[in-house]
Amino acid sequence: MLRTILAASLAILCACSSKPAAPVEVPAELAPVQLPANHPLMMLPDPDLNGGHVGRAPRRITVNQLKQSIITTTGRQWTQIDNLAASLGKADYAVTVSDSTEANLVFAKFLDDGAREVCLNAAGDDITRAQADRVLSPEIPGDARDFTGATDEAIAKNLTTLSIRFWGQAMNPDEIKTWTTTFKTIAARAKTTNLPKQAWGAMCVAFMTDPRFITY
Repeated sequence: MLRTILAASLAILCACSSKPAAPVEVPAELAPVQLPANHPLMMLPDPDLNGGHVGRAPRRITVNQLKQSIITTTGRQWTQIDNLAASLGKADYAVTVSDSTEANLVFAKFLDDGAREVCLNAAGDDITRAQADRVLSPEIPGDARDFTGATDEAIAKNLTTLSIRFWGQAMNPDEIKTWTTTFKTIAARAKTTNLPKQAWGAMCVAFMTDPRFITY
């Protein structure tokens, strides 16, 4: 009897001290997507040959595209864009025969200058226009000389309108909240300095110099 009890105890101790079996790893499998029979063949580029991107890497717009985009979004043109075209990357067909689309510091500096010219002039013209005819503040009711009384809802609606016009996409809620706060600060300063065009003019500069305006 004692021998039976000792044997059973030994078996239990051995079972408790033994390590659990390692889990067996089973490789996961993705079910293939069934495309229509007439769907064209889709080939993903090699990330190593595409700057680490699986899809197409962002590209900067050309000078001609920038020129047209400024007219489309503000109804005005940057007066110096043709004079600075070579510095901005446009081919001169003497030294270079293809447009440069590199977003370098020279391009950024000149674009900032151009945005200030175009945006402040557009905002200045809006001061004398009715709400429906304004370029930069079509969603803000009331006088275009003082925006400190604009509601958050009206500011957010105007920001959404401008983001779609300048970038082709609406801001997300977090962006709208941040940009609304920024605008209210700028509007208050514009009122203090008696320079109403700086309110939406400054926001226009921000839209035009944002990477979403110059890349696709």
